[in-house]
Amino acid sequence: MASFSKILRPTDIYKRLSVPTKYLKSLPSFEGGHAVDFQAVDDKGHVWTFKCSVRKKGRYPKPVLAKGWLPFVASKNLKAGDKVKFYREKNKSAAKRVYKVQVAKEVRIFGVIFGYAPIF
Repeated sequence: MASFSKILRPTDIYKRLSVPTKYLKSLPSFEGGHAVDFQAVDDKGHVWTFKCSVRKKGRYPKPVLAKGWLPFVASKNLKAGDKVKFYREKNKSAAKRVYKVQVAKEVRIFGVIFGYAPIF
């Protein structure tokens, strides 16, 4: 199972999710292109379609999720400091890769981060 998780920053909430480059291998294959659509299932079973793209030019690919990301953020009421996790697992019946997405809200008490609570 390949995965990546990230604590969200303001840019991730208001524009697009910047994916750490080292997790590029966790994402679907670009097959020579610079963008790929993929679907991920949340904890409620809702299927979300995201577009992941990388720079066409330059030394560093810098993957980002744009299409589909902002509606996802709005539906989950995500804020900077919350956490998102994408992972893939093999579907036993179809023998294909299935992407999953989980989110967790930051838990703060008196300004101190105590952890993260899953959002369902």
